[in-house]
Amino acid sequence: MKILALESSATACSVALCEDEALIAQSFQNNGLTHSRTLMPMAVSLLDNCGTALDAVELIAVAAGPGSFTGLRIGVAAAKGLAWPGNKPCAACSTLESMAWCLAHLDGEICAVMDARRNQVYNARFRAAGGRLERLCPDRAVGLDALADELKKSGNPQFLVGDGALLCYTTLKELGLDIRLAPPHLRHQSAWGVARCALELTRAGRLTDAAGLTPNYHRLSQAERERLEKEQHKGESCHGHGKSTHFGPPSAAAQAVHPAG
Repeated sequence: MKILALESSATACSVALCEDEALIAQSFQNNGLTHSRTLMPMAVSLLDNCGTALDAVELIAVAAGPGSFTGLRIGVAAAKGLAWPGNKPCAACSTLESMAWCLAHLDGEICAVMDARRNQVYNARFRAAGGRLERLCPDRAVGLDALADELKKSGNPQFLVGDGALLCYTTLKELGLDIRLAPPHLRHQSAWGVARCALELTRAGRLTDAAGLTPNYHRLSQAERERLEKEQHKGESCHGHGKSTHFGPPSAAAQAVHPAG
C-alpha cells in the first residue's frame, strides 16, 4: 500500500511516501517557516521527484493530534485537499504514537512527550519489543509531577522522544529516574512515523474519509479556555450580586426550606 503521510504538529514539518513499512522518500524541514507555506509544496515536490502521481497513492495519513492547534489544522486541511478529489481513505494518526514508532526497534519503554505549556506535556507511553509497540496509556495532557510519579512506579528505563524530550529530561533526571534521550535525528516528529502508525490503523480497520478527518486537540484552545473562564466569572458575579441585593422578605419556598427559628 502506497501511503502519503504529513506531519505538521510542531515546529518541524515533514512529508513521506511509503510502501507499507518501507520508506520511499521523505522531506523534512525544521527551519521555522510556517507550515501553511511549506507543507503542500513539500508534498507536491516529493511526489514529483519520485515520479509518483497522486492517483497512485492509496492512503493519505496525517498527524491529527495532539500538537500545535494551528499546525494540526494545516495538516488536516492539506490531507483533506489531497484525499477528496480521488475519494481516498485517510488515517488520523496519533502524533505521540507516530513518534514512538521511530524507536520501535528498541527493547524497552518509550515516553513520547510534547510541550503543552502551562506546566504540562502531551504524553503517551509505550513498550517496544521486536519492532512492535504496546500502548501503556492513552494520549493525554499531564503535569510533569504526575508523569514523574507514574514513571517511578514503572521502575523501568525510559526512552524520551518528541519535541518535549529536552524539557522533561532534566526534571526527570533530577528525580533519580533512569531517563535516556532519543538521538536527535529520531527525536522530532517525522512523517515516516505517521505512515507507520497509519499502517496499524489500516490493519485495525480504523480509517476514515476526507469528510470525517478532524484534528484531535486533547484539550481546549487558549481562546476557548479564556471564554469559559469569563463566562464562569460572569456567572459567579451575577450569582453573588443576586444574593447581596435581595432585601425583601424570604419567599414561601425559602421559608419552607429554611423555617424561621
